Amino acid sequence: MRKNPVEEVSCVGDASRAGVLLHHPLRMEILHQAAEPASATEIAGRLGEARQKVNYHVRELAKADFLRRAGQRRRGNLIEQRWVAGARSYLLTREVVGPLGADPGETSGELADELSADHLLALTARTQSDLAAVRRAAAGEGRRLSTLSLAVDLRFESAGQRAAFATALGDALTEVVARHSSPERTAGGRPGAGRPYRLLLGVHPRLETDDEETPDG
Repeated sequence: MRKNPVEEVSCVGDASRAGVLLHHPLRMEILHQAAEPASATEIAGRLGEARQKVNYHVRELAKADFLRRAGQRRRGNLIEQRWVAGARSYLLTREVVGPLGADPGETSGELADELSADHLLALTARTQSDLAAVRRAAAGEGRRLSTLSLAVDLRFESAGQRAAFATALGDALTEVVARHSSPERTAGGRPGAGRPYRLLLGVHPRLETDDEETPDG
């Protein structure tokens, strides 16, 4: 069994580690090329860059654990170290920007407006951070994390239809939560029984793709 398996998504919440990744655009290209084991020489050849330049960035990425050792290969009289990216993709969480991170708990302005795009962006940023934290905790305890994801594409022909949908959805959600979950707080204000979860529901416009554009007439 592989000691350090490649993650599908690696969440980066440390500002100094994120700085290593963002320090130079070549570093993200190197990680992309290292989706499969490769040496600095191989990566440099693919990118058309000097080996010494690529090797420097490879060492920095390896120090920050973005690249992991993946065996060696013989090239003439030399033995080259091969590297592989530690994840298929990366997500920078809001901790990277510290106090500048969007906070959906703000009590004034656009962030406090539940109908604003800013508020929804702040909620999704918080969700990324929360999920990254509980995923790390679950991995440390050797258990699987229980999650649920739902995504639906839909269309509205009028503001009235959109408003009716929002009302019906809110009513249905309130009923489902009341029927199938425990109270978040007791009458005395203490946390309710059971493990806490957070449900995030957001609806936002999306851009049309080329194959969805309706021809005139």
